[in-house]
Amino acid sequence: MAASAGTAKLKVPVHIVTGFLGSGKTTLIHSLIEQKPVDEKWAILVNEFGQIGIDQAMFDARDDVVIKGLPGGCLCCQLAFVLQAALVNLLARSKPDRVIIEPSGLGHPAGLLDLLRGEAFDKFAEVRDVIATLDPRRLDDPRARQHDTFRDQLDMADAVALTMLDQSTPEQLSAANNFVAQRWPPRKWVQEAPQGELPISLLIQSGHHAAAGAISIPTNHQQLAAAPSLKGSFFDFPPPPGKPQRETGTALGYTSTGLRWHPSDQFDLDQLAAYLAELPREARIKGVFHTNHGWKRLNRMEGTLSVESCVWRQDSRLEIILPDTLNVPHTDLEARMMGLAC
Repeated sequence: MAASAGTAKLKVPVHIVTGFLGSGKTTLIHSLIEQKPVDEKWAILVNEFGQIGIDQAMFDARDDVVIKGLPGGCLCCQLAFVLQAALVNLLARSKPDRVIIEPSGLGHPAGLLDLLRGEAFDKFAEVRDVIATLDPRRLDDPRARQHDTFRDQLDMADAVALTMLDQSTPEQLSAANNFVAQRWPPRKWVQEAPQGELPISLLIQSGHHAAAGAISIPTNHQQLAAAPSLKGSFFDFPPPPGKPQRETGTALGYTSTGLRWHPSDQFDLDQLAAYLAELPREARIKGVFHTNHGWKRLNRMEGTLSVESCVWRQDSRLEIILPDTLNVPHTDLEARMMGLAC
């Protein structure tokens, strides 16, 4: 974003796309990237609750879009230091015209907003309207409606994109609109986003973020902030063939289990999809796999699995996030997965 001689450099617009686990944040950002103005360069910072990092592999490489994954914790607390370093590096090296930050589905926006408004970025970045994604089906679950982070994500948002419309009933969509209408102050806009598609004008023409009241970071996030993580990068080298690498993490009432395989390990796609379908409906599942039908991205939300081709070739990865209340053991996960190898 070049500035003319004698004028101050414009602040880089920073957009936050928040929303609970499996609410379609990444899909919505994909839609925005496809509509990106040709003369703009974007930087996307993707935070994940899981330890191994999947979401960066969900984006195809482009010269005009820089993707940075920050796995292994929550941006608002555990990874605040990592985020600050990553964002400073991105602004200095890539010089993007626009930045989009996707916090973890369990991330609380308060700490992230405090960081972006702090002295480190006040002169260089401008926080625009915070967009929250909402899957109408989630409101059927009383545990979600009562979850502090779920409610705060919506309460701190300037605008709401209603996602997963093809899997929601008219009654669920109406309930979601009513739920958002009860938030105060009123959202600037509530937009249906079929297939995750959101008009680019809502991003480009967005205004300054207006804080929706004094919402502080919940106690459970504050406890995590007391022990910050220095994780937040992909592993440089894959594990040996036939010997998957396992990473686990537990926080905020959820447990993530992640596995990585050497790129030469190949999986039977039909058997893989069938096995993932056996896991509890509440499981949030993401993966990139070398299969007998080529490299595929797998994404399962609320029990619905999608499969698409991808250009990722670094390794195969799987992440499963489950609420601790289910207490589902994964002691045989590696063995079951290797049984699906071709």
